[in-house]
Amino acid sequence: MSDVRVTVQRDSEREERVVTTGTTAADLFQGERSVVAARVAGELKDLAYEVAEGDEVEPVDITSEDGLNILRHSTAHVMAQAVQELFPEAKLGIGPPIKDGFYYDFDVETPFHPDDLKRIEKKMQEIQKRGQKFARRAVSDDAAREELADEPYKLELIGLKGSAADAAEGASAEVGAGQLTIYDNLDGKTGELCWKDLCRGPHLPSTRVIPAFKLMRSAAAYWRGSEKNKQLQRIYGTAWPTKDELKAYLDFLAEAEKRDHRKLGAELDLFSFPEELGPGLAVFHPKGGVVRKVMEDYSRRRHEVSGYEFVNTPHLSKERLFEISGHLPHYGEAMFPAIEFDEQNYRLKAMNCPMHNLIFKSRGRSYRELPLRLFEFGTVYRYEKSGVVHGLTRSRGFTQDDSHIYCTKEQMSEELDTLLTFVLDLLRDYGLTEFELELSTRDPESDKFIGSDEDWEEATEALRQAAEKQGLPLVPDPGGAAYYGPKISVQAKDAIGRSWQMSTLQVDFNQPKRFGLEYTAADGSKQQPVMLHRALFGSIERFFGVLLEHYAGVFPAWLAPVQATCIPIGDTHVPYLQEFAAQAKAKGLRVEVDSSSDRMQKKIRNAQKSKVPFMVIAGDEDMAAGAVSFRYRDGAQKNGIPRDEAIAEILDVVERRLQV
Repeated sequence: MSDVRVTVQRDSEREERVVTTGTTAADLFQGERSVVAARVAGELKDLAYEVAEGDEVEPVDITSEDGLNILRHSTAHVMAQAVQELFPEAKLGIGPPIKDGFYYDFDVETPFHPDDLKRIEKKMQEIQKRGQKFARRAVSDDAAREELADEPYKLELIGLKGSAADAAEGASAEVGAGQLTIYDNLDGKTGELCWKDLCRGPHLPSTRVIPAFKLMRSAAAYWRGSEKNKQLQRIYGTAWPTKDELKAYLDFLAEAEKRDHRKLGAELDLFSFPEELGPGLAVFHPKGGVVRKVMEDYSRRRHEVSGYEFVNTPHLSKERLFEISGHLPHYGEAMFPAIEFDEQNYRLKAMNCPMHNLIFKSRGRSYRELPLRLFEFGTVYRYEKSGVVHGLTRSRGFTQDDSHIYCTKEQMSEELDTLLTFVLDLLRDYGLTEFELELSTRDPESDKFIGSDEDWEEATEALRQAAEKQGLPLVPDPGGAAYYGPKISVQAKDAIGRSWQMSTLQVDFNQPKRFGLEYTAADGSKQQPVMLHRALFGSIERFFGVLLEHYAGVFPAWLAPVQATCIPIGDTHVPYLQEFAAQAKAKGLRVEVDSSSDRMQKKIRNAQKSKVPFMVIAGDEDMAAGAVSFRYRDGAQKNGIPRDEAIAEILDVVERRLQV
């Protein structure tokens, strides 16, 4: 046997080794139970991979992002095997890893029932304990078609090889541009074939290496994400490196379910989604309307102070406008179909920027007007597929707090810095404090991006410098830019650690060019402005949903729809509390008096369920002293507060945006 020289790379440490021919990646990391795969020359490999001369081999730990994906994709295979053992007629779709878990699609005659998931999970546990080995096997296209002749969806994927990544979500986990591979599940003792699946891999060495998993739910899903295709049954699951991590994740989901904004919206009478309107279209009830108005009013005040000018634009326009902006050819699938009248096509607007360009272009502009900061609460409409619509956070109709800033290239750097600081400060005012920034750039290999390389490089570098000044983590997002320019996205963490994309900031050299925007420079020449796109909340509706979940419905007093509920001990105390409420309302506070026939304790419970910040209670002693008593959300009480002092305390909490 000959010697093979390899390098083992661990972070910044390199170790040269001389091993014999036939040595596997598993041999290199023998005894390291958390290593589940290897990265060789940047490519993920199974631990069964035999190292070659000159290989640089890096261990992949099960807790890393790649390691978790391998764990979860391997568990998806076990689930698919279990399904076909229990439901032999089931045909296989696609089963990729996803954030925090995995799924697999199946073509079955009858939708899965929760009891079916219990049976499948039990069968998975049996397979896991058998210690089946995942064995990779390269096959030709023709051989794969012959082996998988009874799997019509796999045959379709083989035909899509090379373009599968664009053909369906998760398809790239099965086939790529290179040679096809099949993974066999082999009996750990006899080596007998137990099951197989078309897959690129890599996988865990054995099912025994799967530490902890659970099936979550089933749902309908169209094959390859198209409503024109057959509807399959999708089973979602999750898998983790330890049982403790699985338990922590399930506890997290339980807490997230309690905070679900759709559930809280109904419980607190904030908004609803009437079936008569259609999916993704919300109506805000009076209490929700109060919260929304407070959010908008505060944002308006902050924008006024920062030199923004308010504009308004219509909800639809001639289709030609979106051809000029480039949205129709590059974003047309997200727009509602054309509406034909007056012998021409109109479109519901999916974005506000083309109309803001028309405002800039409506008259001659001087360099003295720049930067020109236009701001609008503009309602837009997106043709989201019904399968992805999710309450307020993924809607078909929503209102963006949209700004477009027109400036000179010399002003661009300072304006970006000011913009990003303004955005982060305003988000902090609403109670979000933990951020990271994501820099989305173009994919030079893709043809979906417009504009010159020079413009893209200049715009990207300007955004990068602005982001770095904030001293926050900066995460790259290659290929995630808008078709017209790079962007920074503000990712904010909520109270339970979930990350939400909030504000976006984009540099655009292309739309000003397409619209022929220009201003007169100091030397009298005509120059093209730089256009900066900025959505602070993203949308009012989505931000409302995020805040509702962040606070679990327990809004700070300044945002709460009702800031204080007055609860009389008896009917004789109602007029006294009505006087108090009138006095508080005169100061701008939102106060209600519960004069219902319910007993006092029931009124307190109702106020608690409504998550009201202050309960103001009054009885004979309070009336005699010209005072009230406070009961707080946590059950604590403060008695005998003079009325003026009570109102002053509520006002102070509201003005300082404190949580109580």
